[in-house]
Amino acid sequence: MGRRVGLLDLDLTSPSTHLILGVDGLRPIEDMGIIPPRVHGLSYMSIVLFSPEEPIPLRGVDISNAMVELLAITRWEDLDYLIVDMPPGIGDEVLDTIRLMGRSFFLLVSTPSPLALETVRKLLYLLLELKAPIVGVIENMAKRPTNEVKRRLEELGVAHLGAIGYDPRLEEALGHVDRLMRTRFMEDIGKLAGKVESRLHKGS
Repeated sequence: MGRRVGLLDLDLTSPSTHLILGVDGLRPIEDMGIIPPRVHGLSYMSIVLFSPEEPIPLRGVDISNAMVELLAITRWEDLDYLIVDMPPGIGDEVLDTIRLMGRSFFLLVSTPSPLALETVRKLLYLLLELKAPIVGVIENMAKRPTNEVKRRLEELGVAHLGAIGYDPRLEEALGHVDRLMRTRFMEDIGKLAGKVESRLHKGS
């Protein structure tokens, strides 16, 4: 879509975006801070750029400190959007994002599973209570049409933006961006992108 986009993986203990993008051997550039490397047209930052193989056993204040440092030292270029990928639930990363990145808009993803939806519902309650801007919810890995997720969101007054269909070819395309772009998953993402951007502009 021609947008200047940054991707910040804030899942500090179990990052995975590098596997999806096929990132290997990249290192950020140190120049008055850290300049994110370019990956498939994205400015990309993740803790795996500093510690690619070792486990990162962080908890509590350690997560907050690591997150603050990562935000403080990263020099993003002029972007249209900075996408921040966070782990599910209401953990330190999410709470610190609300605290430290006050202009954030939240786009939540849920599968049709009642278990996943319950996790998302609790986060939605928190965001609504804090009056944090919510773009809406996308339903992922939908095997068949269902109104359950949409119905539950309507009860909260939150927009259901659409569904991404279950794609059995997705797993084998991970790490291979050219193949990933040809999946049904990316086709559905393309249909939703304009809707998400439109809601962002209305809310900003």
